[in-house]
Amino acid sequence: MTSAVRFQQVSRHFGQVRAVDGVDLEIAPGEFFAMLGPSGSGKTTCLRLIAGFEQPTAGHIQIFGETADGVPPYRRNVNTVFQDYALFPHLNILDNVAYGLMVKGVGKAERMKAAGDALELVKLPGYGARRPGQLSGGQRQRVALARALVDQPAVLLLDEPLGALDLKLREQMQIELAGIQRDSGITFVLVTHDQDEALTLADRVVVFNDGRVEQAGPPTEVYERPASAFVAGFVGTSNIIDGVSVRPEKISMGGEGPRGVEGTVDELVYTGATTRCVVTLDDGTALSVLLLNGAGVAAVPARGERVRLTWHPEHEIQLKEAP
Repeated sequence: MTSAVRFQQVSRHFGQVRAVDGVDLEIAPGEFFAMLGPSGSGKTTCLRLIAGFEQPTAGHIQIFGETADGVPPYRRNVNTVFQDYALFPHLNILDNVAYGLMVKGVGKAERMKAAGDALELVKLPGYGARRPGQLSGGQRQRVALARALVDQPAVLLLDEPLGALDLKLREQMQIELAGIQRDSGITFVLVTHDQDEALTLADRVVVFNDGRVEQAGPPTEVYERPASAFVAGFVGTSNIIDGVSVRPEKISMGGEGPRGVEGTVDELVYTGATTRCVVTLDDGTALSVLLLNGAGVAAVPARGERVRLTWHPEHEIQLKEAP
């Protein structure tokens, strides 16, 4: 099967800086793919390489089997949705969505029908006559999606698209974005530094660090079986003990697991459904433990209280390198 996007030993250097360094990557057609990593890890540069805003210093990129080497952005069957939406305030919503088709010379009747269909896809029927300033942030984001989807690109690139939204709206838009991707069948490539967003939305996640791929795989694999100390620490919270990683939710307080340590509760962070406890062991190691709040759960300890922590060996993850 032809890959939607394929990187073959792709590098992009800016002087002495190796923003992307020998990356091999394949994205399947119709996949929701997330590029995850901290600032400066190379994920955004990879997105720009797919879009054609940057050209590789070395290596090759293919989009649905066709070389992208030297191909300018306007000749690639790729669209990009940015964090700031970039809508035209003086145009109504229907004209905003249809703008790209107008530039391509598509007739008015055809482009207006396509724009209306795109608004249906993003659950905004009947909004065509409004202006961007009359819409909420989430609605403007969906208009930006409709504009990018209207000409049915082979690949849709999403550059931190939900970063400007507040938490509840961002969580709502994550659900809607996943539904739009399923309904359209278009390959989505998301760039984000938000681990929860990547794990929630993506069929597969690639974790970048210093311009290289640390790990790629389904969200459950990346979270449950991190390939390195970097992935274990960046994706979720992890306790690193002698080259072994144990997630906070796998540790019991006062349980009977075969692995056990003792320490003192130093911090308690109440988050509603859970309380995160930071326990400092006698050797100075700090472990994070996640406790569910509510009936039937052991009482949360007090700061300064001595506690015993236990876990099972099957929840230990052997890491490739020490942290």
